[in-house]
Amino acid sequence: METWVSRNKPKQQGGLAVGAIVVGAVLAFGFRGFSTSGSDALAGFLLGVLLLALGVAGLVVVGEQTILVDPKTRRITVEDRNRFGTKKRSIAFDDVSKISVQFVGKKSNFVTWYYLVLQLRSGEQYPLFAPGRSYDGGSDRSTVESWRARLEEYLGGR
Repeated sequence: METWVSRNKPKQQGGLAVGAIVVGAVLAFGFRGFSTSGSDALAGFLLGVLLLALGVAGLVVVGEQTILVDPKTRRITVEDRNRFGTKKRSIAFDDVSKISVQFVGKKSNFVTWYYLVLQLRSGEQYPLFAPGRSYDGGSDRSTVESWRARLEEYLGGR
């Protein structure tokens, strides 16, 4: 088997953050003249401020994540690079006891992101292809199921 390398799309992640900033700014500016503290205008203003804050926070933490599954060294290496530095995590194949597919979102409004969760022998759960990191196919369950099957195949030689 060959080494499996996967990278997220930080430009998409940044684009979502900028979108939240723009929508938040428009709402906050548009509803800035609320007259009473219990009005709908206050709710619109506060929603705008919340979106603006989330967008700024999202823009600050945008980074590139690289996942490397290496059958030769029998390790999964996750490297996170952002404005604050680089963080690396290495997980031995033998430390993984189970792989599951989980999701964030609400199926009824069709906004769902799927990702893998590694159950480690220590009891820790570690997310791979984490939501919010903008991996191609992360919103398609069958794609993420194929990632799970591929990873189980890699780990199969335990």
